[in-house]
Amino acid sequence: MLIQAVSPATDSPLLALARRIADAGCNLLESRVATVGADVSVLLLVRGSWDAVAKLETALSRIGRDENVRLLHYRTKPRDTQSHLLPYMVEVVAADRPGMLVELIDFFFRRHITIEQLSSMRYTAMQTGAEMFQAQFTLGIPADTHIAGLRDEFLELCDGLNLDAIMDPVKF
Repeated sequence: MLIQAVSPATDSPLLALARRIADAGCNLLESRVATVGADVSVLLLVRGSWDAVAKLETALSRIGRDENVRLLHYRTKPRDTQSHLLPYMVEVVAADRPGMLVELIDFFFRRHITIEQLSSMRYTAMQTGAEMFQAQFTLGIPADTHIAGLRDEFLELCDGLNLDAIMDPVKF
């Protein structure tokens, strides 16, 4: 089951959700928590027997009645194994301007590269006061892709957009 909850950061639903998951007899497989603006977003992947999941669904309906929590949950399927994808990390830093993220996403989509994770933010540089942009991507690159050629194309795009970027394999 996939559960997504958004609420004001001061009223994070994380603990309440984790307790309900454990009380229902389910197991928390994956979690993502991010504070965005004044809110917190919680994304959880849960597994359990059919009766434990049904019990959790009932418990979630009680949490969903809280006016400070926006809750979405549904039963999902396990992800297909994607052993044909190579994990790569991309990090980009630049002076902020509209449209940069769109151009980066478009670059990867046109090459059938999956974006597994994406985190971006805008900040003010402490040293100069310049408005800056930073993005980190975790990518799934098809194994038959010529990595050196892809890296060259990507760095050429970044040079044209005046972005500082790195592209490295994810090492575990």
